[in-house]
Amino acid sequence: MTKTAIVTASSTAALILGLGMTATPAMAQDQCGDISIAEMNWASAGLAAWVDKIILEEGYGCNVTLVIGDTMPTFTSMNERNEPDMAPELWVNAVKEPLDAAVDEGRLIIAAQILEDGGVEGIWVPTWLAEQENLVTLNDALARPDLFPGADDPSKGAFHGCPSGWACQHIARNQYLGSGADEKGFDLIDPGSSAGLDGAIARAFSREDGWLGYYWAPTAVLGRYDMTRLDLEAEHDRTRWDQCMVQPDCADPEVTEWPVSDVFTLVTAEYAERAGDEMDYIETRKWSNDTVNEMLSWMTERQATNEDGAYEFLENYEELWTQWVPEEIAERVKAAL
Repeated sequence: MTKTAIVTASSTAALILGLGMTATPAMAQDQCGDISIAEMNWASAGLAAWVDKIILEEGYGCNVTLVIGDTMPTFTSMNERNEPDMAPELWVNAVKEPLDAAVDEGRLIIAAQILEDGGVEGIWVPTWLAEQENLVTLNDALARPDLFPGADDPSKGAFHGCPSGWACQHIARNQYLGSGADEKGFDLIDPGSSAGLDGAIARAFSREDGWLGYYWAPTAVLGRYDMTRLDLEAEHDRTRWDQCMVQPDCADPEVTEWPVSDVFTLVTAEYAERAGDEMDYIETRKWSNDTVNEMLSWMTERQATNEDGAYEFLENYEELWTQWVPEEIAERVKAAL
């Protein structure tokens, strides 16, 4: 899950300023035209794509086509073929170097940081347990293996790692070893899959048991279950991270803070050149992990589609999304709900 990048969006401002977008909302509604948007194959991005589709169609009069997407294929297609026009939610670590080049060379534009607090990873415990036992740091939790049942050896605590095959598997293992958790009475538990990890958290909450392990946000699980991210009492060291913490054979791991992952909206420069006032919306809209967690939890509990979630968001988070658009646009969207 780790996706880290530092990308400058200075070219965005320069390009947008040069577009002279002075149309009124009514004019923009007539002039918006066609726009293709990547509906990525993970929940938060799919939700964002549908929110964009509804607002752009109902508010700005755009003709929106959603296309199935994923990080690498969508980026490559946008970079090489200018298709689709927009990816609402791109976790940029996997494409950092080519994205930097594409932005510098004027093919692609970072339009917004849609997830305002970034993608977050860490070691988590249930909030009720953190408050009850005064668990603030990872070391606080590691001093109490008795609070975290689930290990094969009942005399030990369970430290839940990242599923096998994921990039974060090695990181979670290295955090476990670097913290000395193995010497402090813990076993590292491989959940086997995302469903296994989610199931372990759900089971712990249903039994009112303690749970300790790796997780990330935004997710439906953190929208449903109140979890606290522990303080690792360590800074992010990029060199150590790259040379050791992400490696499967790191010989001397040390606890290292996860970086916050930048999550951006990407548009093609070709689209930005023909965009009307809808570009102001694209550059403005953003939401927090808490908001997305709540929405994903609602969707999971009801087995709702991305479209269902988008309408639920627009109907119940009016105070947030109406800040993204002019009043006239907001009224059009509300009238269509």
